[in-house]
Amino acid sequence: MRNRRIVTFVGAATLAGAVGLLPLSPAQAARPDPAPPPASDFQKVTLNDRPGEPMALAVLPDRRVLHTARTGEVRIHDPRSGVNFLAADLKKSPAGLYQHDEEGVQGIAIDPDFRKNHWVYLYYSPRLNTPVDDPDTPGVNEGDAPEFGSPEDFAKYKGVTRLSRFKLKGNTLDFNSEQKILDVPADRGICCHVGGKIDFDGKGNLFLSTGDDTNPFASDGYAPLDDRPDRNPAYDARRTSGNTNDLRGKILRIKVKPDGSYTVPRGNLFAPGTPKTRPEIYAMGLRNPFRFAVDDKTGELYVADYSPDAGKPDPDRGPAGHGRWMVVDRPANYGWPFCVTQDMPYQDYDFAAQKSGGAFDCKAPVNDSRHNTGLGKLPPVKDAQIVYGYGASKEFPELGTGGIGPMGGPAYRYDKHNRAVNRWPAYFDGKPLFYEWTRDQMKAITLGKRNEVRKIEDAIPSITTDGPIDAEFGPDGALYVLEYGTGYFAELPEAQLARIDFTRGNRTPEPKVSADVVNGHSPLTVKFSSAGTKDADGDALSYAWDFDADGRVDSREADPEHTYTENGVYEATLKVTDRTGRSASASVPVVVGNRAPVVRLVTDPAPDGGTPFHWGDTVSWEVAVTDDQPVDCSRVTVTFILGHDTHGHPLSSSNGCSGSFKTFVDGGHAGADNLKAVFNATYQDTPPEGLPSLSGSDEVALIPAD
Repeated sequence: MRNRRIVTFVGAATLAGAVGLLPLSPAQAARPDPAPPPASDFQKVTLNDRPGEPMALAVLPDRRVLHTARTGEVRIHDPRSGVNFLAADLKKSPAGLYQHDEEGVQGIAIDPDFRKNHWVYLYYSPRLNTPVDDPDTPGVNEGDAPEFGSPEDFAKYKGVTRLSRFKLKGNTLDFNSEQKILDVPADRGICCHVGGKIDFDGKGNLFLSTGDDTNPFASDGYAPLDDRPDRNPAYDARRTSGNTNDLRGKILRIKVKPDGSYTVPRGNLFAPGTPKTRPEIYAMGLRNPFRFAVDDKTGELYVADYSPDAGKPDPDRGPAGHGRWMVVDRPANYGWPFCVTQDMPYQDYDFAAQKSGGAFDCKAPVNDSRHNTGLGKLPPVKDAQIVYGYGASKEFPELGTGGIGPMGGPAYRYDKHNRAVNRWPAYFDGKPLFYEWTRDQMKAITLGKRNEVRKIEDAIPSITTDGPIDAEFGPDGALYVLEYGTGYFAELPEAQLARIDFTRGNRTPEPKVSADVVNGHSPLTVKFSSAGTKDADGDALSYAWDFDADGRVDSREADPEHTYTENGVYEATLKVTDRTGRSASASVPVVVGNRAPVVRLVTDPAPDGGTPFHWGDTVSWEVAVTDDQPVDCSRVTVTFILGHDTHGHPLSSSNGCSGSFKTFVDGGHAGADNLKAVFNATYQDTPPEGLPSLSGSDEVALIPAD
């Protein structure tokens, strides 16, 4: 993997696309088409090509798009100006933001009655008093929870992931308006599975997905069931997904009241008042239901659940890793960590004795973990509609082969009254999307009357989505997609917010902008370029540059030059218009008064340095930062990531300009191809007053010698 140096800044604004609302012919408003539309009729329009480390999106009724970065930034894309405003940075909120492993900002959604109340929902990790790494002790990482110890040792890492809502005022989230709705327990300082998606049904019920919050790396890729007395409870998924009295590893369903409190609708998995249960639980037995969507018409949930890592079955442990996709049309138990399906149980493995006690009974699973606070006898396991592994699936060959990162996407609902020219065609009416993060796929599923899978097909075969991490249909009927890119826990070059249009007639221009410098001290002369701008129809294009986002055109040249004389943050925006009036905008940020730091990460051993790297080695690292401001080593963060193919698992993070990590590979990944020890260093500078902080990043990937 190549090293990457990435420079970002808070509030970056980038590419924007604008489409009109045009009248449609009677043929265009017809019934669902009998054949799929030509692949060439779809177009991807980039809306923001610097979204941070993207996590989730929500489209507003006026087609503005909220999108989050795990590191705290909430941005809002304005289709009229093309600017991506910084709506909030939760690191600066009263609650602060906790970041370790996967924690940070997760899901985002808008209230069903948003036009009137302007509520925006966020699922995030408040700072609390959880220990973090002390940069003055480079040999110790106080932010990592111990693997073994006493309850007192583990207690200080108890935290929460919080569901709250905030008022959106203009393009800004108001921190003072926060209503805290629900706290989900979290065992901090140790990886993994804390992601959460938020969605609503037609009755105003809020659904929230939660991961099992369990470390998978000491379970050889099979079910984590380690409940030894001195073991960190985070190694036992029975305490969460298999626990009827815990909110993790679940789909929750609640109804939020005007004051931010909530009630529980009738018909969840456990009736209110049932001993040893939580009434909020709608579905349980899920490992990491990272993405799901509620069908606006039927109220059904399309849920995807992430797979464990075992590459092959083991008679003493259980089946190989399988991803799952299911239609949740009623409360149910989906089996994790006891079963993948009714006919695919895990073994009840004793980690102390290192031997199996036999297969779990999927018709009547029993949770006898010392960490279980819920019922012992659990509901029977319900099967998912799609179950697939790393290799070719006999039942679902359309999914191909590769990693397992399933995402439950939205069902398209065709509206004949929708006049937006870019809306998707009637052919996709009622078909939920299934997208695969590791395989860069976007599929459409045709279901039968009993929700059986009848057909899986490419939804947008001519368009590549690079690590699709969230997707939602907007009010215009176009698909909005957030792409993570290829890499690990950083803002990646391929990351973007995009809109997938179905084109009718002419296409939207595709502007490109660049600048020879994007930050520095005044006076700063910048040469702008529109090189790479194109129009698929070959139309003549007109150019309009606004160098300071004041709403006035400053130049109509294709490649102008401008000198900034005052410190500040400027969005130099180019709007390109074709002969039909279709337009799109692209922006390049310019910061005057601050220069981005340059980060260089050096590891021992080093890539191609002559000293071979082996798993288990202690890797020492040093970070050198060059900046125009005094360098503060406490603002350097280095993360150790287990890289596997195109995704990664963050195992630890540390602060300071030097330190070390002891590397390891868990049993579930042992023997796997394309494993790397990845180290990412990031530095956030301390800017002059009134200017944004700039950051620099560098990354090193070590390939094991054996």
